[in-house]
Amino acid sequence: MISTNSEHAHEVESRFHLLTGRGIVTRAELQQAEVSAAARGIDVEHVLISEYHIPKRTLLQALADHYQCPSVEYDERLPIPPKLLAGLDGERLSMSQWFPVIWDCGTAVIAANDPADTSIREEVRRFVPAGQYEFRVALGEDLQWFIQDFLHARPGQLIGTERTGLAFWRNTMAHWRTRMACYRTDLAAARTHLAFLRWGLGIIALSDTLLRMRSPGLPILVYWTMITAGFGLSLFSLTGYLRIRRSRMSPPRHLTLIEVTAASLQFLENYHFIDTPGVTVPARQTMLARLGDFLANHCTILYPSPSSRERTHLARERNVLAAQRTVAACYRTIYARARTGLAFIRTGVAFSSLGLALLKYFAFGPMSLVDSFLFISGMLMISDGLVWYMPVRKEQAELPRCPVPQEHVHEN
Repeated sequence: MISTNSEHAHEVESRFHLLTGRGIVTRAELQQAEVSAAARGIDVEHVLISEYHIPKRTLLQALADHYQCPSVEYDERLPIPPKLLAGLDGERLSMSQWFPVIWDCGTAVIAANDPADTSIREEVRRFVPAGQYEFRVALGEDLQWFIQDFLHARPGQLIGTERTGLAFWRNTMAHWRTRMACYRTDLAAARTHLAFLRWGLGIIALSDTLLRMRSPGLPILVYWTMITAGFGLSLFSLTGYLRIRRSRMSPPRHLTLIEVTAASLQFLENYHFIDTPGVTVPARQTMLARLGDFLANHCTILYPSPSSRERTHLARERNVLAAQRTVAACYRTIYARARTGLAFIRTGVAFSSLGLALLKYFAFGPMSLVDSFLFISGMLMISDGLVWYMPVRKEQAELPRCPVPQEHVHEN
C-alpha cells in the first residue's frame, strides 16, 4: 500500500511539478493533496481546485507545459461533428479519459487527460478514423462533462441539452400561469356582472319601497319604470354571469387547480438533486402549501465546475423561481375564487335581509312578489357564493414560507 502511494505521488509530481516550481503550492502541499485524493477516490486536480483554490486555467497551463501540447477546456458550444461521436462508448471513454472535440480538415483533435499515454493513442486510432491526430491535455472533470453532454446522458447530468428540457418546463409553467390568469380575468368579469346585479336589485328595492310609501310629486309610472329598469339590469348581469360559468374558460375546481400546478413542477424530479439537508419546515395540511414549502429546498444557486455549467445551474434556478411564481399564481387564482364567493355572499345577505324586512314591514299584497324575488335572489347568491368560497377556505391559513437568503440571515 505504501509503495502504491509512493508511485502515485511520483506520478503527481511528474504532472504537476511545475506548480511547485512556480510557487503556487509547496511540495508538501502537493503530496498532501495526492494522499487526500487517493483516500477519497477522486482526482488530484479536484482536490487542488476545491481545497487549495488553484484556478483551473493554472492547472491546465501546468499540464500543457508538462506535456508540451495545447490544452482544451470543456465548452458546451463546441461544434463536434456527429461522425466523431459515432460508435463511441461512454464507459470506455470514461475509463481511458479521452474524447474527440474538434474536426479540422481531416485532423481529429483529441482531448486526453494523459496525451503521452501510448495505449490512449492506439485506442483513438482504432475508434476515431482520421488522417492526422492532434492531442491536447484536458482535466478529467472536463472530459467527464464532454462525455455526459455530447453522448446524451440521462436528464440531470446533461449540460447544453439539459437547458432545452428546462426551457420546455418553463414554457409549460408559463402556459399554465397564462391559463390561470385567464381564469382570474373571468372571475373579475363575474364580479363586474355582480356589481351590475347589485345595482339592478338595489333599484328594484328602492322603487318598491317608494311605491309603497306613495311619495308625493312623482307619478306611479316612474316607480314602475324604475322597477322595470332594475329587472332589465339584473337580467343583463345575470345572463353575462351565467355565460362565464358555462364558458370554456370557466375556472376549474379547487383540486383541479392544485393538481395541474403540482404536475407542472415535475421537472424537479429529473433536474434537481438535493445532496445536503434542506430547509426544515413544519408539516402542512393542504397540498398546495406543501408544494410551496417543498420549493424552498431547491432555491439555491450553486457554484458549479466547470464554470460553463453555471448557465445550466442558473437555468435550474430560473425554473425554481418560475415554479414559485406558478404556486403563487395558483394562490392568486384560489383567492380570486374566494373573493368572488365572498362578494356573492355579501350581496346575498344584504338583499335577502332587505327582502325579508320588506315582507315583514309592509302588509301582504301584489308587491310582496317583488319582496319575495329580492329574498330568493339573495339566498341564491349566498348559496352560489358558498360554493365558490368554502372549498378554498382552508388555504388561507396555509401560505407557504418564502425562503430567506442566507446573507440576509447573517445580516440580521
